[in-house]
Amino acid sequence: MDASPAAPLRGQKILITGVTGKVALPVATALSADNEVWGAARFGDASARQELESHGVHCVGVDMIDGTFDECPRDIDYALNFSVVKTKDWQRDLDGNAGGLGRLMFHAADAKAVLHCSSTAVYQPDDHRRFREDDGLGDNHRPLPGMHTYSISKIAAEAMASFCAQHLQLPTTIARLNVPYGPRGFWPAHHVTAIVNGDPINVHANAPSEYNPIHLDDIIATIPGLLAAAAVPATIVNWGGDDTVSIEDWCTYLGELIGKPPVFRPTNDTIESYLARFGAPYEEIDDGTWLVRDDDGQVVVRHEAPVIVFRVKLMDAPEKGREALFQRLLELNATEMITAAYGLEEGAVVAVASLQSENLDFNEFQGAIDSLGPAVVAHKRALAARGA
Repeated sequence: MDASPAAPLRGQKILITGVTGKVALPVATALSADNEVWGAARFGDASARQELESHGVHCVGVDMIDGTFDECPRDIDYALNFSVVKTKDWQRDLDGNAGGLGRLMFHAADAKAVLHCSSTAVYQPDDHRRFREDDGLGDNHRPLPGMHTYSISKIAAEAMASFCAQHLQLPTTIARLNVPYGPRGFWPAHHVTAIVNGDPINVHANAPSEYNPIHLDDIIATIPGLLAAAAVPATIVNWGGDDTVSIEDWCTYLGELIGKPPVFRPTNDTIESYLARFGAPYEEIDDGTWLVRDDDGQVVVRHEAPVIVFRVKLMDAPEKGREALFQRLLELNATEMITAAYGLEEGAVVAVASLQSENLDFNEFQGAIDSLGPAVVAHKRALAARGA
């Protein structure tokens, strides 16, 4: 994940749901060092409650399906939802994942922000596509045993988060988590067991089965940035590691450590790759100036207080036909360009947009980047023909 640095959370009152989970528990214990943390869960595992309380976490029993948050404080600064309800019953899972989140957000209506942990399992499988946040959603995890309600419930929860953010004017981030890993036992740990036992490991027939694993330490480190990005409407981001790794690769590596090669079973009856795109790659090319490489081109971003200027080059301006080209640019500016303007600059055709930097939120910034690329693609060929 490419997350902007944010100040560590200190002196905050934080409510975390699903706090006994493999991701949420270490998040809660880490945050409890400098904050007042309240943890909500059913606490079927007494040892998890003991571990949390030993770190100073205030534990409250809450059932996300039909429980309430009456015993949880209302004067919280942040709410973090890591709860996952997987009963295999459609109505209960929808009630727990979507309805439970709704009750949490109404309870936390006066908070500074909410972080809802979703999943990249919400994306419709599409070969080895690197998914953007605005890509199509679908029933990704249905092939997995006992997971037929998972993806749809996650999509429903995202819809609830978006609704509550708007209705309550509650800044929210929906973070789609990829494959977590770490010392508490995750997907790679199951693969270790399979390798030791000689059991076959399912991989999709459309090989390799690729993901963006993210370590628990990085999950914890990026939470302040995710909360800082919260907005109305809700900010939606992919949440994962920068590296692309396949099941085949990590199992082969684990097998080398164990001294026993993995056995793979290619099949269509398992989940496909779900790679995520994390913003756009960038590099600083001068003081206060960055080159952002979007899928549709390169955008130069420059901070010229009090505005941020976005500039993308379409093409070199032709020596002949500049008058006709300039006339067409004026026509596009008057009829089709809403957030940007075309012009001639230093012998090039450019599109330029600007935003006020004060109170600028993540959605506005990302929207400016995203809108320039498609406009360039849509108009570039016609402009080149006009200038010929």
